[in-house]
Amino acid sequence: METLAKWDVRIDCAKRTVHLTAPDGQKVEVNATEPSGCLHQMEAKPTEGIRVVCEYSDVFPEELPDELLGKGFIRPSSSPWAFPVLFVDKKDGSRRMCVDYRALNDVTIKNKYPLPRIDDLFDQLQGACVFSKIDLRSGYHQMKIRPSDIPKTAFITRFGLYEYTVMSFGLTNAPAYFMNLMNKVFMEYLDKFVVVFIDDILIYSKTEEEHEEHLRLVLQKLREHKLYAKLSKCEFWLDQVPFLGHIVSKGGIMVDPNKISSVMDWKVPEVVKEVRGFLGLAGYYRRFIESFFRIAKPMTSLLEKGVPFIWTKERQAAFDELKKRLTIAPVLTLPDLTKSFTMYCDASKEGLGCVLMQEGKVIAYASRQLRKHKVNYPTHDLELAAVVHALKI
Repeated sequence: METLAKWDVRIDCAKRTVHLTAPDGQKVEVNATEPSGCLHQMEAKPTEGIRVVCEYSDVFPEELPDELLGKGFIRPSSSPWAFPVLFVDKKDGSRRMCVDYRALNDVTIKNKYPLPRIDDLFDQLQGACVFSKIDLRSGYHQMKIRPSDIPKTAFITRFGLYEYTVMSFGLTNAPAYFMNLMNKVFMEYLDKFVVVFIDDILIYSKTEEEHEEHLRLVLQKLREHKLYAKLSKCEFWLDQVPFLGHIVSKGGIMVDPNKISSVMDWKVPEVVKEVRGFLGLAGYYRRFIESFFRIAKPMTSLLEKGVPFIWTKERQAAFDELKKRLTIAPVLTLPDLTKSFTMYCDASKEGLGCVLMQEGKVIAYASRQLRKHKVNYPTHDLELAAVVHALKI
């Protein structure tokens, strides 16, 4: 009301106008516009229209209540533990509640169950022509927590203290436990027609007939283990599919333009933390960039202890070059294990580099900076170090 009075605001509901006084004393009139109706309509994805998937509608349940309390994922708590909460934006515009479990994670015994290397996951897709992708609905929340550990997950809200009865985002062992579960569920299909990375499932086949059978087997497994997927985030019967920041097709793999947009929009770093963030994001696609570490070297030097932050022309050039290389990144071919490979290696005082090829097509680039104690190596030792590096990765 004070604001309305300050600017002498007068609202005429009949004429649908608003009159107010601008800071310079000028009278301003604002007229309502006619409603334009529905600007955008998204089509629903009923399972009835998708071959094979329509037989497993129970794997793709309708939306559940938004409140965690309504789902039974949390409950009121009287725990001596209490952690703060924060909210993170999701791709669909909604917000995910996350708990700051850093203090709990510091005293948690770490589960060393290995997460798969992204590169290894893609290498098994050679020859595949048909793809489907399944994304589990709030995957972590489909795992229950041991009753004795539930009080340790307690978090503070302005409505009181609550605790999780299911696995929460932010717990240090959550990815390892969930990866372990998914590997056990799909063990007999891994490296045959299924790729799993935490809650993302990729089904790949050489023919549509094979894919129909493969898709049915995967959905049956989900049904048996009462794991549920989110239909709106799943895609079926595709000749190319986005997966883990890449576009996968029978022609090979390439960077996902939608994912690298965040790299392209990255502003010039002003502190070391921003440099580290950019290099980490760009480095995710280093297999697509020849001599990645040589290009990035002017920037990586800022990460060394005791180096003052000075953004030079050389570092700006490296920053721009990495962005450019990502926009023109090649399509990498998928390796055929029945055919021979060719490895090219190179070494200099700046670093080591190699490229793996098959029938004249690039499978992957790899490079790294030269360690300080190896800078004085003779040429033949440097070249041998490049070969060793190529064989290790």
